[in-house]
Amino acid sequence: MGEVAVGTCSWTDRALLASGWYPAERRTPEGRLRYYAERFPVVEVDATYYGLPGTRNSHLWAERTPPGFRFDVKAFSLLTGHPTRPAALPAELRPALSRHGADPGLLDEVWQRFGGALEPLRRAGRLGAVLFQFPPWFAPGPRAEAFLDACRTRTDGWPVAVEFRHPDWWRGDRRAATEAGLARRDFSAVAVDVAQGLPGSLPPVAPVTARRLAVVRFHGRSPDWGTGSKEDRFRHSYTSGELAEWVPRVRAMAEEADEVHVLFNNCCADAAVTAAASMRRLLAEGAACGVRG
Repeated sequence: MGEVAVGTCSWTDRALLASGWYPAERRTPEGRLRYYAERFPVVEVDATYYGLPGTRNSHLWAERTPPGFRFDVKAFSLLTGHPTRPAALPAELRPALSRHGADPGLLDEVWQRFGGALEPLRRAGRLGAVLFQFPPWFAPGPRAEAFLDACRTRTDGWPVAVEFRHPDWWRGDRRAATEAGLARRDFSAVAVDVAQGLPGSLPPVAPVTARRLAVVRFHGRSPDWGTGSKEDRFRHSYTSGELAEWVPRVRAMAEEADEVHVLFNNCCADAAVTAAASMRRLLAEGAACGVRG
């Protein structure tokens, strides 16, 4: 039976900082991370999606967290086929990014820098997974399969988790092929919780495709999922009943995986940390699986 680690998709989100969750004496970058790590055993780093990470931050994150703490690091936007602003790149790399996309040399350099920046976390045993969240237009088909194969080559030796935003990956007969493809590449599938009944809703499936790790990300159940501002899309406070729906699924995942990361992305005020604490309590009640934190 695997362990379950519950946390949030950021510890530096502006809304969380403004909510008052952090005590006044713990509001430096070091103080916030240490305070968070005293309460949760895992966190997702989303800043690495918006800009290339650096080795210095990885060193600091490793130094400021206890043994066993895990960082799930979100892949840089250029690596998942998302639009990327030139300003997100170091100045010397910006000329290679045009409105027509990135040239192969730029991609090689970005992959190398991204991987190098994570090395301090890897060496310290703090790297939980590298999350590849693909855009809604990344639909099943030969081009997507080729892209996933290329990612597999680039990430050899990395602990990779994959989140699809196009619902066809998990619908009907396609689900079995999706699970098999991820398992063949040794990629962990990411289960998601979102509002149902919308055009872009993903089904609440919870597959385990890699023994080492399974991941669940809770995005909230806003009816504006897929549209509107970030606040519109992720504004949601989970009820105990909504969280309880996932308890048997998470426990079933822990029966197949060595570790399960349960991460809350409903990042408005302190909604994510509140939901994470509630989920941890629910999982711990009569649980056969170990709940960390």
